[in-house]
Amino acid sequence: MQKPFTSASSRFAPGLLFLVLLAGATLTLWPGVQGGFLFDDYPNFKSLAELGGIDDWQAFRTFVFDGFSGPTGRPVAMASFLINSNTWPAPAFSFKYTNLLLHLLSGVFLTWASLQLCRFYGIAETQAQYFALFNAAVWLLHPLLISTTFYVVQRMAQLAALFCFAGIAAYLHGRRLVEYRPRAGYLWMAGAIGLGTLLAALSKENGALLPLLVLIIEFCRPQGTKPLDFRFRVLILYLPSLAILAYLASKIDFSDIVWTNRTFNQPERLLTEARILWEYLGKLLLPQIEGAGLYQDGRVVSESWFNPPSTLLSVIALAGLIAVALYLRRRLPLLALAILFFLAGHLVESTVIGLELYFEHRNYLPSAFFFLPLAQGLAHLPQSRSGPVRTLAVALIIGTLVFLSHQRALLWGSPVELDLYWATAAPNSPRAQNTLASHHMLHGDFDSAEKVLVAAAEKRPDSPLLTLSLLLLKVKASSAQPGDFSFASARLGTQVIDGQAIGAVRKLVDLVLLREPTSWIQDATLEFVDSFSEMEGSAENHFIQRLIPYLKAKLYLLRGEEDLAERHYAAAIELYDDIDAAMQMVAEMALAEEPARALSLLATADRVFGQQADESLRFSRDFYREEISRVRTVLREHIEQNGEIGRRGNP
Repeated sequence: MQKPFTSASSRFAPGLLFLVLLAGATLTLWPGVQGGFLFDDYPNFKSLAELGGIDDWQAFRTFVFDGFSGPTGRPVAMASFLINSNTWPAPAFSFKYTNLLLHLLSGVFLTWASLQLCRFYGIAETQAQYFALFNAAVWLLHPLLISTTFYVVQRMAQLAALFCFAGIAAYLHGRRLVEYRPRAGYLWMAGAIGLGTLLAALSKENGALLPLLVLIIEFCRPQGTKPLDFRFRVLILYLPSLAILAYLASKIDFSDIVWTNRTFNQPERLLTEARILWEYLGKLLLPQIEGAGLYQDGRVVSESWFNPPSTLLSVIALAGLIAVALYLRRRLPLLALAILFFLAGHLVESTVIGLELYFEHRNYLPSAFFFLPLAQGLAHLPQSRSGPVRTLAVALIIGTLVFLSHQRALLWGSPVELDLYWATAAPNSPRAQNTLASHHMLHGDFDSAEKVLVAAAEKRPDSPLLTLSLLLLKVKASSAQPGDFSFASARLGTQVIDGQAIGAVRKLVDLVLLREPTSWIQDATLEFVDSFSEMEGSAENHFIQRLIPYLKAKLYLLRGEEDLAERHYAAAIELYDDIDAAMQMVAEMALAEEPARALSLLATADRVFGQQADESLRFSRDFYREEISRVRTVLREHIEQNGEIGRRGNP
């Protein structure tokens, strides 16, 4: 009676382990759902507030299809956020809980994809099941991927990976069907690549890599595997892969200033990414609880092949790694696949596109099959002691990951502690030190905040964020002197203006507007903003060129210089060339009790609207026509009732 029982238990063991894995991953990662929103979460969700909630098709279309995070707008990911809330602000718990569920679901599809892959590569069924479970377990529990799960906006990366895993699993299912049901098999494969790529790319652009990733799976298949029909390969795999490679090739630009919002050019980014890829590999192989988190702006950029010296070594080592993978693709296909899949998965985000240099979430998809070679290695431990050694090794690996990931999830569940940890771990990051200073300011300790910013500015004299943060601090603490403005202006003249600097200047103006300070600060701020447009790189930066007249208009309005305010608002409307921005400026002039000037600006806005392309409109053209007409009527009625008297009594 014992033999059938043993056979049954052996047959059901992988399924039970799979359920234990999902339950264990949930318990391990659960503390992370208690955290808050971070960084890019806010700009991606603020339109929920601007739209007044999503309660009709027009608002839904605008929120879902007008995303700005990438070329596609990422509508699938944007629509998924409405599962959690259709208004803003909203509690973070629901968003993070959904992200955790998506992480678990990704683990389910990765298990299926890994199992199908092992079968395709000729691994015996029992081993294939345990290999797939081990690979998915390490991936689900790896601390490097926790930031992707609990950084809400990175649901985009999660969904792209989820659809890629599902597409790979379905493709490999079809690949097996080809042997005895060719038509069904080819339909499965074509549908998997077509639908999977579409959904993945509309979640995040690196999802478009799915055909190339599947092509790598085919490339690494063991000898003896029957090749697919050549026409199918060309149409479904080769052409889509060539299309994404051609797109990336079209972005190659080795000019000195290719990205006005970055402090590095394209060659520097490529050289730096060679070093960063090795850092990713190191953290996958030797996991840790936490690092500098999202504060990665303190990274050393590779300015040449030899500066820093590790640059050339990293490039040579990457070339060697690729050569090893190509050499071993028939002998050790799982190892070759892990290497080539990882590198191909980084093609969009770690090459020629002008993104920031480093983020952990970029490894979510590329690390999918990274741990299959480890499973295979454990299976080849000496046979005489294989049982206990394998069990102990697997238990040690999984136990270590559970401990590290649980500790990291606890940290991610405590936003204040997380920020302070990052700030301490990233002393060279201007953002991190700015956050630490903000923490001190929040508690009224302006002296400590100033010490942090001064020390950070001495360490990073190239950072415009620190320069402006120090000026903001002094204005907020009412300790600013005229010399502080001139010092900041002079310092910025030697720095490269980036997106952080632009945001900080805007914050400075908003602070001055809110606090209604003495006139000399108004004068100093106006002069400072004016000089900002003449900084190095500003002339090529269209964000600065359109922002400056807008900020000056707001300051002139504060000073009671309505003529100058109207003139600069009109210039800003022309430069923004966007009806939403234009209507915001009309509203600001109207709220300043200047209906006649607001009416004049409305005419400029209407002209800009008439020239604006339909695809750039957030709402329908009829909606804007009605809104312009309504605002025009309100302004005219106000003028008729009160006369053309401005708030200061001037006709």
